[in-house]
Amino acid sequence: MESFFFNITERRYKVTELFRDKQASLERVDISNGIVFIESRSYARNELLRLKNLDRMVMIVMIKKGELVIEDHLSDSKEYMKEGNISIFCSSNQDLSFYVPEYKKSNIFVLFIADFFLKRYLSGNRLEPIDFLYGKIQHDLSLECINTLPIDALTLYSVEKILNITQNDTMQSIRAEHRVIEFMIHRFSLLDIFDEVSNEEFALASKAKSVLLSDFIEPPTVEVLAHLCATNTSKLQTVFKKVYKTTIHTYVQKLRLEEANLLLKEEDLTIGEIAKKVGYRHQGHFSKLFFATYGVYPKELIKG
Repeated sequence: MESFFFNITERRYKVTELFRDKQASLERVDISNGIVFIESRSYARNELLRLKNLDRMVMIVMIKKGELVIEDHLSDSKEYMKEGNISIFCSSNQDLSFYVPEYKKSNIFVLFIADFFLKRYLSGNRLEPIDFLYGKIQHDLSLECINTLPIDALTLYSVEKILNITQNDTMQSIRAEHRVIEFMIHRFSLLDIFDEVSNEEFALASKAKSVLLSDFIEPPTVEVLAHLCATNTSKLQTVFKKVYKTTIHTYVQKLRLEEANLLLKEEDLTIGEIAKKVGYRHQGHFSKLFFATYGVYPKELIKG
């Protein structure tokens, strides 16, 4: 059985047109050894791709428009993906069909990342996202959805940068690989990976998280939050950091910036309006925090 990815000695950018007519297109792009993506636009046919291999891989699936069904023939199950969502899947043994419902226009992007590509970036810390995902696909696993989230503005921006590489660009493969890594960093950083914690610790941290999720624009003080969680501030701060690997203050900032990232995509607002909407009075401060977190200024992500 052939590998879905390039032969290990071949490292070059390659575009394969799988289908094209006046209304639809389906392309496969091999960026380098271990990274492949497919892009489907307005594709009315049923099956986009049949994947039957023994490759260990992570898949990032984005549904910009339409719907997608992934049928796992090994476990006799299906994953249904809706418009506006992006999911991370793990698989170590595939017999999968990717298809869109008939007569549904679609715009779908699927990035396939081989385990040997991920292995280059292992840190030795099993709680790092790449180590966590790599560990998942070392086990017998036909298909597992790790998380599903709404598409944000930075994701759209990153994918467009990947798609805008052309065959006329110099150093195509390294340019595209660099952009894929930027995209991976963003998506993988949104994973929640937990260390070994007691049920009591997890329950306390989860309760605090729920309170913050309900009102991160004007969140309660740590003292008030501890009272709402029936504990003291010292214990709350210690347990929260143990479970979520961050402080309460930093977590609130993360929620605000994630919301801003969604607003940049969904709503026709100015940067200043978005800053205020997520709890920042000063646009400049908001933009600096956004850049420090995502490596790009919000003005670059404004929907054109």
